[in-house]
Amino acid sequence: MIAGTELWLIRHGETEWSLSGQHTSRTDISLTEHGRKRAEELRAYLGGRKFDGVMVSPMQRAQETCRIAGYGDVAVVEEGLREWDYGIYEGKTTAEIRKDVPGWSVWKDEIVGGETVERVGERADGVIARALAMKGESHRVALFAHAHILRILAARWIGLPADGGSLFSLGTGSVSVMGWERETRVIAGWNRGFEE
Repeated sequence: MIAGTELWLIRHGETEWSLSGQHTSRTDISLTEHGRKRAEELRAYLGGRKFDGVMVSPMQRAQETCRIAGYGDVAVVEEGLREWDYGIYEGKTTAEIRKDVPGWSVWKDEIVGGETVERVGERADGVIARALAMKGESHRVALFAHAHILRILAARWIGLPADGGSLFSLGTGSVSVMGWERETRVIAGWNRGFEE
């Protein structure tokens, strides 16, 4: 573990499905115009900041955000940053799922045909390990990805079980920073959004 290396978690901009609340993992959709605007705001906020490494989900919504934000040329595709596989719930909203499964929660119930929250936590642990292994001068690594995987990654960063990601809210086009207080992993900044 390299104390001092920060992980910058950057959620992709808005898509039609993030706007409607549909669970989106394997469906490879692009950003809305508003999502592209948010990515441009990310570019301004990040201001060309140097990172020791930039990792991006293989999905186009994350890659498009990364490119518009100015890091497409240096980003490495990281399979571990794929969104949680929602199985048969792909494309459905929580309200739609609850018509068949009353009280259903992505955090507590079986994801039929998809991944367990624990499995997503294992992927997040792998991403953290690979990010911390990147050595450079900035002591920062950027991760462009999706809401649930980033929430789970944040939970794992501070030692919570994967389902601890349920305690965090994460907006589209947001930036969060995982950092350190001495040798302890902390959340240094969370869900930094932008003015409308």
